[in-house]
Amino acid sequence: MFSPAARVRHAGLFLAFPALETTGLISCAREVYGSLPNGFYGLETILIDSVLRALAGEARAEGATRFNPEELGRVLGLDRAPEVKTIRRRISQLAETGKAGELIAALAKHHLAGTGSGGEDLSAILYVDGHVRAYQGTKKIGKLYSTRLKFPVPATEETWVTDAHGSPVFVVMAAPGASLAAELRDLLPELRTAVGDDRRVLVGFDRGGWSPALFKHMDSAGFDVLTWRKGTTKDIEEKLFAQVSYTDEHGEEKTWSVADTLVDLPLNTTKKTGEVFSIRQISRIVGTTGGGTRQIHILTTDRTMSAGEVVYRMGNRWRQENQFRYARMHFALDSHDSYTSTDDNEDRLVPEPAKARAYQKVVAARNAHAEAAAIADINLMALKTPAEGSKELTVTVTNDMHNQAMAPLWEAENALIAAEKVHQGIPAKLRLGDLNPGQQVLDTETKLIHTGIRMAAYNTAMTIAREIRTNTGYKRANQEAHALMRQMFNQTGDIDTAEPGHLTITLDPLPTKAKTAAAAELCDHLTNTKTRYPGTNLILKYAIKNKA
Repeated sequence: MFSPAARVRHAGLFLAFPALETTGLISCAREVYGSLPNGFYGLETILIDSVLRALAGEARAEGATRFNPEELGRVLGLDRAPEVKTIRRRISQLAETGKAGELIAALAKHHLAGTGSGGEDLSAILYVDGHVRAYQGTKKIGKLYSTRLKFPVPATEETWVTDAHGSPVFVVMAAPGASLAAELRDLLPELRTAVGDDRRVLVGFDRGGWSPALFKHMDSAGFDVLTWRKGTTKDIEEKLFAQVSYTDEHGEEKTWSVADTLVDLPLNTTKKTGEVFSIRQISRIVGTTGGGTRQIHILTTDRTMSAGEVVYRMGNRWRQENQFRYARMHFALDSHDSYTSTDDNEDRLVPEPAKARAYQKVVAARNAHAEAAAIADINLMALKTPAEGSKELTVTVTNDMHNQAMAPLWEAENALIAAEKVHQGIPAKLRLGDLNPGQQVLDTETKLIHTGIRMAAYNTAMTIAREIRTNTGYKRANQEAHALMRQMFNQTGDIDTAEPGHLTITLDPLPTKAKTAAAAELCDHLTNTKTRYPGTNLILKYAIKNKA
């Protein structure tokens, strides 16, 4: 129920509803959960409240304490918005059903069934990456290496899938200690279900997913690989390089010098010796910090895509990293939302840390042995070479002289044999209960529900920012679209219910005429979408007052 009101705080949040509808959050949640148990706040209200708070900068449930419930309630069509304990209780009721994974899958299917802003197929290109979420509490949580923090921390890991624009599509909680390559293999059936048919999909990921056996598996499953080559390899001959270009969605042409070749990758995981997987390699020459150059190599199983587009798509993977960064800053991506935990599986096999430490000693012993061998060769050569100016053409080398020259090498060889013996005697894996008894794993259901809400909030924000760039004449839209969007969301305005069947929102003017004009153009565009306020028959109309 909406009542006429003037200068309503948070009235700008009404602008989010046309974009929120395109995310499918409300329809997918209704399909998966049906409804919440009887209560004043229903499923739609809880979800809309959570998205709007996230867009206003308070994505966590605790952020509700920073809003006046009556003021936010006007945007929800209620006398007051839900408070923290109510939000937690209603989300917990959803978590008890155990359907958070179904909600994420439904959101992914809805997202990939749509088209991009330019009409492109959103399921044609996907990016996959892991995200480590550090834990700061007191529970005994397993440690993971955080590339952002540069050291191991107690953490949980998620595997994220985004589209070519960096918008989140799908997320699963990664198994403790699982590699990106293993997660990718397990994720393929769910991606195929989300895509909905058997078309080939290009999947981009970083070196963490390196596995020639995985590449072969993905190729046979109808997915094309796009990743960086891992490890050292021979440089490509310079005569094979040629200029290629690609024009991006903004009409900007980009040019690179690349070599397009085929390479054979050994399938080390197979029992057949010498078996390889042939894959396309796109090589580039790039500068180094020291002023020199080096070659970097992109691998893909797509044989039809132009070399220029392959380079562009691989570079586009940074949009996923940007999504993580933006979501951490504005949507509390790294918050845990629930600190409930359960016992980890103590029979699960985990890597033995002592094995890695022993291998480091083997490496050091090998280096010492190689150094000792080089010195021994020099000493033996000196023994066999007549002294300068000597008339003797031969030199007599006694056993004592030989043994003295070879003693450091034999000592290094014995140390290497001993280090290798110790390394081989340590098992590669052991039970978690033997290594780290009492380890806990954090609850995932509540987190996944909040993650689905934040995915919808992020995609809503990206849609509104894109509309500012493409459907307004704001000159600094490319630099300030997101800042202007957040300013609009926090703008006051009037609610008018005089026109039957419509709900008219008239925002107060923004600080400058240029921003007010841009907001007016955005309001006109959003009004033309004829979006219905969820749970009502009211069509939303938008306007903004002229700046005096």
